Amino acid sequence: MDYGQSIEIELSFDDAVPKVKEAFKEQGFGTLTEIDVRATLKEKIGRDIEPYTILGTCNPDLASRALDVDRSIGLLLPCNVVVTERDGKTVVQALNPQVVVSVPDDERLKPIADEAAERIDRALTSLVGG
Repeated sequence: MDYGQSIEIELSFDDAVPKVKEAFKEQGFGTLTEIDVRATLKEKIGRDIEPYTILGTCNPDLASRALDVDRSIGLLLPCNVVVTERDGKTVVQALNPQVVVSVPDDERLKPIADEAAERIDRALTSLVGG
């Protein structure tokens, strides 16, 4: 099982981050956290890397349903989305929700992960003009 999906988009990194947040918002995901990994590594250990941002996204309805099945699922939330540059291109990566539900291995979580995956697919597809 792949633990994520990856797409390249025709936007600069700086333009991509807000577009990614908007695409996920249209699918019911809010952005709870935004971590500028590049700035953090520079500040903490003096290391320079490519632009790299982790967005912690959450769909409240899906999260609520998952928590009703297993309160400990919160350890695996929110769903992370990465926006970075690779070989001069902007790349967006999203966690595969099936990975999250494979940890507790509870079949009741599978339909929730399936719905999350569909919404994530729609968000990523909208970013590449599909």
